[in-house]
Amino acid sequence: MRNRNTIEFLAVWEELHNPDFNRVQFEAVKNEAGLNRFVMTPTKWIDQMNAIGIVSKVGRYGGTYAHSDIAMSFATWISPEFQLYIMKDYRRLKMDENSRLSLNWNLNREISKLNYHIHTDAIKTNLIPPELTPEQISFTYASEADLLNVALFGKTARQ
Repeated sequence: MRNRNTIEFLAVWEELHNPDFNRVQFEAVKNEAGLNRFVMTPTKWIDQMNAIGIVSKVGRYGGTYAHSDIAMSFATWISPEFQLYIMKDYRRLKMDENSRLSLNWNLNREISKLNYHIHTDAIKTNLIPPELTPEQISFTYASEADLLNVALFGKTARQ
C-alpha cells in the first residue's frame, strides 16, 4: 500500500462506491505516496479516508479483507498469470454476450421478413382490384405500410 498507483486505485474505487470518502485527506496522502518515508496500512487508510472497500479486523478471526474489485486488482498485480486468465475470460464472456445479441437481432429480422410477406399477401388479396395500374398498386402498398408505421411508431416512413 506504499505504491502511488495502489493508493490512486483505492481512491477511485472509494469515489465510485463511497459517498463519505474523505477526498481532502486523500489529496494530502496522494502527495506523499511513493516517497521512501511514506507508510500506509489498511487500518490507517480506513481511518483517514473513511474507506469502506477494505475492512481490517483484529483478534482471533481478524485479518484484512477487501471488496472483490480491490482483491482482483491486487491479484492481477501479484500474478501476471491470473491477470491473463481474467482477460481471457472477459473476452470469452463478451463474445458469448455478442453472439446472444446477434441471435436476437437475426431472429427479429426473420420474424419481420415473415410478417412482411403476410402483410403484402393480405394487401394483394384484399385491397388491390385487378383494374389498378402498377403505379396505383405501389401507392396502395406504400399507404398500407405507412398506416402500420403510424400505428406502431406514431409516424410515417417519411417523418
